[in-house]
Amino acid sequence: MKALIVIFLVLGAAFIGWKLYEQYDVKEPEVAEAPTQLVGTQLPGLPPALEYPLSTAQQQGATGLRNFLAKYGKGIRDPRLAWIELDYAVLMMRENPAEAKRIFARVKKRTPISSPVYPRIKQLEKTYE
Repeated sequence: MKALIVIFLVLGAAFIGWKLYEQYDVKEPEVAEAPTQLVGTQLPGLPPALEYPLSTAQQQGATGLRNFLAKYGKGIRDPRLAWIELDYAVLMMRENPAEAKRIFARVKKRTPISSPVYPRIKQLEKTYE
């Protein structure tokens, strides 16, 4: 009988020791991965030869982007085309809000939810509707 009591006491002490160890075990906190900010230059769809004309057009503002899109728009594919058109809509909002809303609506209509541009559309949505 004494042996049985000793076994229970040893098992009880081990169990209490294990629970105390679990409670005070210092674990590294899990670091949540910060969402990466998407940059338009990372998106596919723009031929490399058009990178320089695009940067020049962006420096010229809304007029430059309008001319760039008129001249090279057919050679650019989504998602990069959508990003450039959103840039143009943002610049046009001060000069011609109706035109900016029309461009935004066109981009939103053709952009699927799975597109990398969709978060930017959701961000700008309240401004343009």
